[in-house]
Amino acid sequence: MFDDTDVIVVGGGPVGLTLAIDLGRRGIRCTLLERREHPPMLPKMELCNPRTMEIYRRLGIADDIRAAGYPADAPMDVLVTTSLNDPPLLRLKYPCVNAAQAAIRDHNDGRRPREAYQRISQYTLEPLLKRLAERTPNVTVSFGCMLTDFVQDGAGIVATVASTDGATGTMRAKYLVGCDGANSTVRERLGIAVVGGAAGPKLIQVFFRSDDLLSRHPLGPARHYYIFGTRGAVLVTQDDLRYYAINALAEPPVDPQTLIDEVVGRPVSAEILRVGYWTPMLVVAERYAAGRVFLAGDAAHQYIPTGGFGMNTGVGDAYDLGWKLAGTIRGWGGPELIASYDAERRQIGWRNLRASEAAALGGRGWRAAYYPSIRDNTAEARSRRAEMIRLIDEGQRKSHEMDGIELGYRYLDSPLIWPEPGESPDPNNPVYEPTTWPGARLPHVWLSDGTALHDQIGEGYTLLLIGAARDEAAGILQAFGERGAPLDSIEVPDTRARNIYGCRLILLRPDLHVVWRGDRAPDNPEMLAAIATGHHGVRHLRSDACCPVRDPAALMNRI
Repeated sequence: MFDDTDVIVVGGGPVGLTLAIDLGRRGIRCTLLERREHPPMLPKMELCNPRTMEIYRRLGIADDIRAAGYPADAPMDVLVTTSLNDPPLLRLKYPCVNAAQAAIRDHNDGRRPREAYQRISQYTLEPLLKRLAERTPNVTVSFGCMLTDFVQDGAGIVATVASTDGATGTMRAKYLVGCDGANSTVRERLGIAVVGGAAGPKLIQVFFRSDDLLSRHPLGPARHYYIFGTRGAVLVTQDDLRYYAINALAEPPVDPQTLIDEVVGRPVSAEILRVGYWTPMLVVAERYAAGRVFLAGDAAHQYIPTGGFGMNTGVGDAYDLGWKLAGTIRGWGGPELIASYDAERRQIGWRNLRASEAAALGGRGWRAAYYPSIRDNTAEARSRRAEMIRLIDEGQRKSHEMDGIELGYRYLDSPLIWPEPGESPDPNNPVYEPTTWPGARLPHVWLSDGTALHDQIGEGYTLLLIGAARDEAAGILQAFGERGAPLDSIEVPDTRARNIYGCRLILLRPDLHVVWRGDRAPDNPEMLAAIATGHHGVRHLRSDACCPVRDPAALMNRI
């Protein structure tokens, strides 16, 4: 009943489905196992950030996601107020998708992503990704099938699987990836601990439908409405403007309908779909891999929702792992190729945890300034109101303006990246500064013919010849050819690209991260090919690069 495959993906959420689609497109057989029979109708993530949308563009599914998500002309504003029927203390304006895409088209300085963000609720995204995975060649999607155990040896994995119809059996694979969430069975079977813990008090979530909520308040549609008062809350608009989720402090008593009415500021007709409780977490797994088994998504890291790093970091995990599994299975990847997944993605896991922490602290700063009479017209109230507005304007932006974290991450000390001497740009800058320093994502530029360079780049390695002659690349092309690794070269005559990228030759990985750059061909192209394909690790990861928090308890005490 359960056929053997190349890769078993455990977990049918956005991360597992993204990995399955990527593997299938690369010609790698994979089977996705999901214990649920259907994707659940639950409000979890609600935004694909620009880097995630760039990845989905590379997978050929960005247009499908935009068609299913939040209207392209709907506001993305964030408001802070005492209720939806009170004037906001502050409205942070953010462009709708149409405006954001237009700004990308109108600028060509490398600072913009190839794709704008896209709001889409997880309960919309998961069924869409499931349908797309089911029609992807080489992918078998098995909902209602649960991984119960697995063993691994030097040749592969033997997994024990049970389906909801009572069937049990085993299947073999070369590799297994646990994308099975915070309570990961795969992580538990591997005995991998997580570092960190609870990062705040328990919260209540009320998920409801209200077709006329927008007519019940004067503030108009927005992405988030932050409510301050004795009970802090946030109302999150879902992608079709009919469903909403409120997250609030769970101090009893909490009547769901009363909470909805308090947030809106007047009685609202609402169909309550779910009431649940949850605790914000900040954790990263001690390891992302053990032998032939890997962790991705919430199985590897969990963040506070502020900043939107959870699923988006997981999609980055999947995109990093997909091409490395494919290269290893195809035979051109060396031992460092697949081993680099833990080295590269765990450092990003910690980096994004710190960003999530910073976003949460920004919100707590202005909430701590709450004053019960802040709406009064006294001198004291006006003074406190002005200070709170200042704190909101400073602190709340940390949750929504981190393009440097989303686009500017760089793989430090990776065995797959050529070590360039000199002082590198700050990889933790929250403001994105375009760079082609080795390890960084290639900045997006428009070419003189109106196309995007990103869109010209194929699925394998790519050597950009930016004003350079093709014969200058002969040694690199030969070195990759001898290893059987896919390498294309693209001539880029545009002076704009040269001005932004700063080099005549740039070698890219399949995930558009820079391996090496220079103004002339390297003296040892064989070594460059060996490093890029995982046959020669140039150095080992620093002990503090993956886990820079020496005392995890100290981190938790700051939250």
